[in-house]
Amino acid sequence: MVNPFNDAYFMGEALKEAQKAFEISEIPVGAVVVCKNRIIARAHNQTEKLTDATAHAEMLAVTAAANYLGSKYLNECTLYVTLEPCVMCAGALHWVQLQKLVFGASDVQRGYSLVSTPLLHAKTEVQRGVMAEEAKALIDNFFKKLRA
Repeated sequence: MVNPFNDAYFMGEALKEAQKAFEISEIPVGAVVVCKNRIIARAHNQTEKLTDATAHAEMLAVTAAANYLGSKYLNECTLYVTLEPCVMCAGALHWVQLQKLVFGASDVQRGYSLVSTPLLHAKTEVQRGVMAEEAKALIDNFFKKLRA
């Protein structure tokens, strides 16, 4: 029997969140936090809706997960996010001591990996490129629609 709980499954759930953002004219980024093979938090970008520049999918998902666990640390959790986190989000992921980060598309303009100083916690494992084409297509379609 195939285990449905794998990186593609959880990234698919993050892509569903990104689609929600797309539908409300937010930059389509979605995130889910997984602990022990269970989604404990999900979010999508809401910077426009909340008029809050910090309301990135990652930040909202991390806050929801911390509230769910009753802890400021997510050291037994994996964050699946459709786009490489920005510097702000990577800083937050450092402070929560995230166990693992899995992201889809790289952000060649604002992604945390553009910075030479390591931003994530030293113990955080990183996996890049999971469903990157799907994530990038959603972002590209959003900006095409925005510019039309």
